Amino acid sequence: MLNKAYAALIGAALSAAFVAGCGTQPAAERSSQLYETCMPCHGSSGEGNLALRAPAIAGLPKWYVLAQLEKFKKGVRGAHPDDMEGHRMRPMARSLLGPNDPELVADHVSKMRAVWEKPDFAMADTSAGGTTYRGLCVTCHGEGGEGNEALGAPPITRQHDWYMVAQLRKFQSGMRGSNPDDITGAQMRAMSLTLADSVAMHDVVSYVKTLPH
Repeated sequence: MLNKAYAALIGAALSAAFVAGCGTQPAAERSSQLYETCMPCHGSSGEGNLALRAPAIAGLPKWYVLAQLEKFKKGVRGAHPDDMEGHRMRPMARSLLGPNDPELVADHVSKMRAVWEKPDFAMADTSAGGTTYRGLCVTCHGEGGEGNEALGAPPITRQHDWYMVAQLRKFQSGMRGSNPDDITGAQMRAMSLTLADSVAMHDVVSYVKTLPH
């Protein structure tokens, strides 16, 4: 049943991408049409979806969205056999057939209004998490979690807590960041490996949720 749902989703994405790639549509119209392929998982407002483990993407910087799309298209991200969410995202990225499609979608996402996502988990030890954050994360993600383009680090204050914990686990396991062409992923994987356990992950993510947004 799930495979049929994926097949339908991919089919819809390919159809939308093909239609969007035809003719001489204005860029804004094309980017909006292409985003329709993202909506089943990420939502009409880019708010994400816990049931599908799809992150909030509204307002993410264009450079970051574009970089992730390229990683998915090339199999640098999402190709690990255990990465079910990655397997879902890779064909979506590959459905962007036009040479400018990834940039158009990334531009569209970057202009969506970002919304702070309230914590879904019970807040853990934010004091311990703050100590960890200042020791490990601040160099790349910034004191306020604003991100750093030069280091390929995204802003994180408006991301879902469940997604951030899930990604830390993926980095630790090598499901993400272990491809030799994923330089920024490898940097993040090295940082994640310094977190002792799930408690440490929840602590640092809880601290991130306290940062100004």
